[in-house]
Amino acid sequence: MTSTLLMPHRRGRGRGHRAATASATTTSTASGSIAPTRILDLAHPRVRAAVDALGTPPPAGGAVEALRRAHRWIAAGVRPVYSIEEGRPVSEVLRTGRGSCSQRMAALEAVARSRGIPTRVRGLVVDGTFWYPRFPRLHALVPAQVVLAWPEFHLPGRTPDDPWLPVSELFADTPAAGTGTPFTNSGPETLFEALSRTAVDWDAARSACPATAGSCDLSAHVRADLGHFDSRDALFARHGQTLCPAARLLAEPVLSHRAAGF
Repeated sequence: MTSTLLMPHRRGRGRGHRAATASATTTSTASGSIAPTRILDLAHPRVRAAVDALGTPPPAGGAVEALRRAHRWIAAGVRPVYSIEEGRPVSEVLRTGRGSCSQRMAALEAVARSRGIPTRVRGLVVDGTFWYPRFPRLHALVPAQVVLAWPEFHLPGRTPDDPWLPVSELFADTPAAGTGTPFTNSGPETLFEALSRTAVDWDAARSACPATAGSCDLSAHVRADLGHFDSRDALFARHGQTLCPAARLLAEPVLSHRAAGF
């Protein structure tokens, strides 16, 4: 079983294919932005210092290589933990040196916007069972569904028809991509780290894993596609966070110090 007691009652989330399609249609025109938000607080000195530490983007590979460098820097410098506070500003994540997968993806978005690369997010409602391997003895406390903000980056020269690069395809053409086992959401590796070595497919169509690597199709865990939003702030403002404020207040101090995967 999964828990619904700790989830907010106000929800604009659809259940089933028809509701998911309707919700996605209403936000499909999200054009993204390079502007700061409350979460992506680009002007904060810690965020600016992080961008400066990454140095000038290399000419070879351009924006994509700059994003890959930022991903590696965040993976090495921000320790993965089980944080549930989606509204935490990137500057605070950098101050503590720890963050959830979602918070570290927000840091990657902040770097992108600071580099002039527009970002947006795709809202996905993911079944709580996806996180069962992380909490083998606490299934009853895992939320029934989790709101996931999946970043996309606007790269005009990428393809004629679709300039948006999902974070799952950031390392798609590197030698390491697709060479390992698919992501299983168990063990010390988190979803953020896994992006650099294996495909992550929420659609059962966008990407494919090598036959020797097993399936990377995670679409069975998706309950609804909420469509695209100009920022993760806009997504959470409309659909709320996974847990209600009281649950976040009680659980965050404990989870935010627990290393992900252990």
